[in-house]
Amino acid sequence: MAELGLTQRIPNSSHALTDESLVMGQEFANVDACRRNMAEQGLATMAQNSDMVLADQPLVIGQVFPDVDTCRRTLKDIAIAMHFEIRIVKSDRSRFIAKCSKEGCPWRVHVAKCPGVPTFTIRTLHGEHTCEGVQNHHHQQASVGWVARSVEARVRDNPQYKPKEILQDIQDKHGVAVSYMQAWRGKERSMAALHGTFEEGYQLLPAYCEQIRRTNPGSIASVVATGQDNCFQRLFVSYRAAIYGFLNACRPLLELDRVHLKGKYLGTILCAAAVDADDALFPLAIAIVDAESSESWMWFMSELRKLLGVNTDSMPRLTILSERTMGMVEAVETHFPNAFHGFCLRYISENFRDTFKNSKLVNIFWNAVYALTSAEFENKITEMVDISQDVVAWFHHFNPQLWAVAYFEGVRYGHFTLGVTELLYNWALECHELPIVQMMEHMRHQMTSWFSDRRNMGMRLTSILVPSAEKRISEAIADAHCYKVLRANEVEFEIVSTERTNIVDIRSRICSCRRWQLYGLPCAHAAAALISCGQNAHLFAEHCFTVHSYRETYSQMIYPVPDRSLWKEPGEGAEGGGAKVDITIHPPKIRRPPGRPKKKVLRIESFKRPKRVVQCGRCHMLGHSQKKCTLPI
Repeated sequence: MAELGLTQRIPNSSHALTDESLVMGQEFANVDACRRNMAEQGLATMAQNSDMVLADQPLVIGQVFPDVDTCRRTLKDIAIAMHFEIRIVKSDRSRFIAKCSKEGCPWRVHVAKCPGVPTFTIRTLHGEHTCEGVQNHHHQQASVGWVARSVEARVRDNPQYKPKEILQDIQDKHGVAVSYMQAWRGKERSMAALHGTFEEGYQLLPAYCEQIRRTNPGSIASVVATGQDNCFQRLFVSYRAAIYGFLNACRPLLELDRVHLKGKYLGTILCAAAVDADDALFPLAIAIVDAESSESWMWFMSELRKLLGVNTDSMPRLTILSERTMGMVEAVETHFPNAFHGFCLRYISENFRDTFKNSKLVNIFWNAVYALTSAEFENKITEMVDISQDVVAWFHHFNPQLWAVAYFEGVRYGHFTLGVTELLYNWALECHELPIVQMMEHMRHQMTSWFSDRRNMGMRLTSILVPSAEKRISEAIADAHCYKVLRANEVEFEIVSTERTNIVDIRSRICSCRRWQLYGLPCAHAAAALISCGQNAHLFAEHCFTVHSYRETYSQMIYPVPDRSLWKEPGEGAEGGGAKVDITIHPPKIRRPPGRPKKKVLRIESFKRPKRVVQCGRCHMLGHSQKKCTLPI
């Protein structure tokens, strides 16, 4: 069967033509239309075989192109696939003429515009080559535009597609070598075609904030510009579903952190996140600022205070965890003066470890961190001072009242480190090459997915408490059997063990070991007291750990933002103190400097507590326990 081009003459074939609508010399708008018509006529086999014919003879006289740009792109693809280079002789509104770049080779094509329609058709074609073609891996037609078209599908699926990977994939697939800069620019052009430019992203922010407020009533979305040029300065977004979940079901605990972006215009993501009943992260508010500063943190905490509004008066005092940078401390003291603001324990432990570089000190330090009473804490401090006197100055700089379990007054419910750090790191890694609107949409999509998955999981739970709390209560009940319980009155109990005696008050939910108060779940002593008087220990956990609370956290939905093409005409202005919709916001004046940026790899392992080194209680050597000590008794 002869080639089926965009305009195709069908000669005699062994397949009978079953319908008079398919005739010799019939023209089609494009090859897909030809295949559909053939399939409708019962010629499915011929339609499937047309791809093989196209590969053998991709150009034919009478072939039609929608426009001259399509013609140019098609010829480039053919030249690269067949390893020859073309030289354009003539290209204007009415014709396109190209020939083989090798002198003496007769290959030549003449494409002309069809009268009265925008399409172009091949008028003359000399399709044979007498030259040997391209003998090396470099190809003149492998331009930045061609690279962009070649990688568009991969870039759509993976925005982190690296120029080095592009180089290798083009070499493997097409046998063509392109430079690193070509690959980089090709990816940039492809990203702009898929997502728009960075500059367009900033221009869309006022309308984007308006769409968030329209589709998610009660949400906060505002953008702030600065200067006569209306350069972007700040963006703040908090969805009503997240506001409702935090105020009505989450524990009164917030994490604050930030991550620096490495995109074209840099910037910083600020985030305030809560923790749900099952210890999963719950982003409450997200902001993007042009640069981190004391002013930006003051603004962010001001917006957060407005978001919580009068509801904070009826809530327990907030506990806020962060790295306590200068800007964070001032902003929290200004807008949340009654909150307990503590250090993230990972930040504290890393500072201690890097300062002293002594594994034995680090082990004692962790014992001091988790000491439940001040007496235990002071004993560990004494042990550390015996090893190094420099510890005293370090503890003066990092006040234990801001991080030690024995002294910190806020309730952390056993949540001592910043889980939001890992989340922000992942967002920055996945989104830094996207325009700002697409970046925010990526975050919204992930939050929407979390809400949906966790809402479904909550509906499947049949227990009183969430799984993580159920596990800890079960462990406490198992440990409770080794205690002797003495009842003093209806609510007070004395719990006796070989180590010490603890007093439990089940009405006030207090144990002298302080674990019940600190973690919000009955400790083993409390469980022993509750079991002795026939009570269900699960009912004495804080309400924030219940399945009901978990379901309430995710009961609201984050609704989708419509596609840009469906956005309504903006109104006169924006609600909530944001910028007016009808202004044009330009990118910030801070830009990424040229050259390769310095990378600080933030490994996931660093988010976890360091592995504990065991110390023997008899010989005091590291690396083994007292049970395995070989020292004679």
